[in-house]
Amino acid sequence: MTGSPLKMTRGLLHFDDGSPAYARRYPHEGEEPVHTHSFVEIAVVVGGTAVHHSASGRHGLAVGDVVLLRPGVWHGYERCAGLDLYNCCVGTDLLRNELSWTREDALLGYLLWTGPHSLQRRGVLTAHLDDHDLGVSVGYLEQLDRLRERSIRHHRADVIGWLSLFLGLLSRTVGSGRDEGGADAALTHPTVMRVVRMVEADLAREWTLGELAGTVGLSPAYLVRLFKSATGLPPMAYLARLRVETAADLLLRTDEPVTSIAQAVGWADQSYFARRFKGYYGLSATTYRTRFRIRVP
Repeated sequence: MTGSPLKMTRGLLHFDDGSPAYARRYPHEGEEPVHTHSFVEIAVVVGGTAVHHSASGRHGLAVGDVVLLRPGVWHGYERCAGLDLYNCCVGTDLLRNELSWTREDALLGYLLWTGPHSLQRRGVLTAHLDDHDLGVSVGYLEQLDRLRERSIRHHRADVIGWLSLFLGLLSRTVGSGRDEGGADAALTHPTVMRVVRMVEADLAREWTLGELAGTVGLSPAYLVRLFKSATGLPPMAYLARLRVETAADLLLRTDEPVTSIAQAVGWADQSYFARRFKGYYGLSATTYRTRFRIRVP
């Protein structure tokens, strides 16, 4: 397990060797063209400056800044001046399996699952580490980097361990400055978890708020309050975020027509799908697919 496990296929960065997670330090100068990826990416700035460009806008970067991006989010770097950053990439299979419990943890659930989707962040969550926490984080990331030299078959637990330490530290930093009103902005309530798993299992279904509430034996108003407390979003808005993220993945990994993908994620009305997708990613579905599937490394 040596070298980088990342491969660029028509503008989509993905793991090509089954790695559950990965960390490595990269220098950047000038421009780093926009691209997207099939995993959660966390960039930690350890030197220099740049401007980060994504659907959420353009924002200056300096030492200590952290940018977390959900799968499918496009981004790039502009005006890089000695930009030096650690990229930590977390596979979605790892999040859905060994780390699935993070959805029910108040801090980690917000960091990895709900925070990037709340407050119109469009899948991007930012934070800043002080000098001490930055140094500790770099130590964890260096350990992950060193594990590239060892067999994943024998060191999977080590990878998950160092990654968990890094995510835990970062989640505490993000949690301390969180501006949501809910006390535990994570998927901690069992009823919320039940609804989330239900819609994930049948995304194409034409769910309504009344149907979701009735299935779990609650009033629609009470279900909305539970969801907003747990995720920062009402249930139908959370479902919409899940649908656009899934659609983005399908656009880049398959050759299915846009109309078929819209139906697969539960939006048979093509014009409605088009509005929701562009509202989240800032690009039409067709432009998103074209832009990120034709660029070569």
